[in-house]
Amino acid sequence: MHSALWASKTGLAAQDTMLTTISNNLANVGTTGFKRDRPEFEDLLYQVKRQPGAQSTQDTQLPSGLQTGTGVKVVGTQKIFTQGSLQTTEQPLDLAINGKGFFQILMPDGNMGYTRDGSFHLDSEGQVVTSNGYPLEPGIQLPENVQSFTVGEDGTVSITVFGDPGVQEIGNLQTADFINPAGLQAIGSNLYMETAASGAPLAGNPGENGLGTVLQNTLENSNVSVVEELVNMITTQRAYEMNSKVISTADQMLQYISQNL
Repeated sequence: MHSALWASKTGLAAQDTMLTTISNNLANVGTTGFKRDRPEFEDLLYQVKRQPGAQSTQDTQLPSGLQTGTGVKVVGTQKIFTQGSLQTTEQPLDLAINGKGFFQILMPDGNMGYTRDGSFHLDSEGQVVTSNGYPLEPGIQLPENVQSFTVGEDGTVSITVFGDPGVQEIGNLQTADFINPAGLQAIGSNLYMETAASGAPLAGNPGENGLGTVLQNTLENSNVSVVEELVNMITTQRAYEMNSKVISTADQMLQYISQNL
């Protein structure tokens, strides 16, 4: 097979992955707390036909070698955990983290999940849960006669109840951060899971030890930039077309040889 055909084939596959990533980013432009993905590429092994620095004579060396590349491959996709814009809402159960950190969510299997999506709800027992019904950890449960619900920037949860003008503190919301957030495993439903690459979670009170503060009546929007993704889409499309052109050109060259020799 002509080497250019193989190299261009790997280029087409890489740009296809790039387009898939861009489409996923754009599809989640309105997803609360979503973090955009960025594919990472790496060139493949080179065929060394003349070694750089090899002796051309007894007293001289080759200043440069003869190396031909064999294409490209996708080595990973990285989550970009930059802060999304903050949107003020009128819902007291809407929370956002201004800075580093994740809300801790207790999964049905007993493991801990992590999210930046702070659009919480109440279940039938007054427990604060996600849209899928997974409880916040540490758990926060509101009594039936609650009048107002307040979460401080440091995660302190306090309420007032009907018939009692006093303020009651019922718990403290904690967040967690990781040494390498990009190593978290995205499992869908705006949730991440700990992996060996992410390191162990470092839990604590919001605003302490580098953790971001918690803002009530606020949601964090997706950090996807539509303009940037559209520019990336155009670049990807052109790169795909050029790799296709290389395949067409190599085919024409092979056709010429087969017909004229």
